[in-house]
Amino acid sequence: MDKLSDRVKRLGYSQTFVMSNKAREMKAAGIDVISLTLGEPDFDVPDNIKQAAFDAINQNYSHYSPVPGFIELREAVAHKLKRDNNLEYKPSQICVSNGAKQAILNVLASVINDGDEVLLPAPYWVSYDEMVKMMGGTSVMLPTSYVTDFKITAEQLEESITDKTKAILFSSPCNPSGGYYTYDELKSMAKVIAKYPHVTVISDEIYEYINYETKTTSIAQFPEIYEQTAVINGMSKAFAMTGWRIGYSACPEWLAKACEKIQGQMTSGANTMAQRASITALKTDPSEYKYMIDAFQKRRDLVYDLMKEIPGFKVVLPKAAFYFFPDVSHYIGKTLNGTEIKDSDDFAMLLLEHAHVGCVGGVSFGSPECIRFSYAASEEDLRGAMKRIKELLAPFNS
Repeated sequence: MDKLSDRVKRLGYSQTFVMSNKAREMKAAGIDVISLTLGEPDFDVPDNIKQAAFDAINQNYSHYSPVPGFIELREAVAHKLKRDNNLEYKPSQICVSNGAKQAILNVLASVINDGDEVLLPAPYWVSYDEMVKMMGGTSVMLPTSYVTDFKITAEQLEESITDKTKAILFSSPCNPSGGYYTYDELKSMAKVIAKYPHVTVISDEIYEYINYETKTTSIAQFPEIYEQTAVINGMSKAFAMTGWRIGYSACPEWLAKACEKIQGQMTSGANTMAQRASITALKTDPSEYKYMIDAFQKRRDLVYDLMKEIPGFKVVLPKAAFYFFPDVSHYIGKTLNGTEIKDSDDFAMLLLEHAHVGCVGGVSFGSPECIRFSYAASEEDLRGAMKRIKELLAPFNS
């Protein structure tokens, strides 16, 4: 008798962790691997946030919090959304979760029935499709390319919506492309979505602060779809708090109550010390943490200059986040070092095994012609990685 559920058998493993684990195994075997796989800031948590966690321990914040989070944290989130995004939310509309991942799952679990369709502009974060599967839904991919800066159009969106469409899930700024939707682009999309009140928008804004050009716009700013929109954010990227596992959703009341109901049966409230520290982080002026964004921008510019010199790479300068997502279709269909390159996953494995550089293939991002590099790494490692790749590929382009 098969003991595993159909649900778990539908799911795949996160390709990000598959490649990072493979890189770790090679390092443990004594191989000099430069891993640019994980989307994790390489900075330490700022001291004022750490001190707030120590204070919370000493103040005995060691008991259960309310399911949607401490009221003081939800008030801080509401203040941040007003200050930075011009969004009006009450604490009752906010649910603090164990990372932004859980916040997204809460929303999907609240609105998706078996067979419902969720629109995913591709490329998308690797977990989106698997999350939709987990909830019994079906993903509908909306393809893009480097030519369109990896963004869909309002016309493309409207052509994709049907009676079976229940949600659209996207990130802006985007993991993996590093692009973001402008005010005018989101306004056009909002006009389309407003025609279809059965569609819920799930806007993942976790990379909001890591933007090198301007402040990003939240699609929730457009009043015609405010009641249809769930904003997702968290502490992991801008505050280097990946391991603290604090994310949150801001939703209309009807959806916020559903998220609280779901979370109450899954995990209850998030880690209490991390919640108290997050209050301090959100209340601090964002400029206090800008040194991290400045460092990312410097690394981005470095990698862009080096990556443009790699033969066969079609590169778009990312405007936000900390990823490059070059198109490597030049190599797909070829045999390199005895390896047939059927898609970008094969190409990523080639780079790991022969150049000893870890990255993530684009198949699980919905873009099988691209690969993702994180530049949340030292300048030395970034220079070394680009040099290794260029040297590996040079003979195939001479």
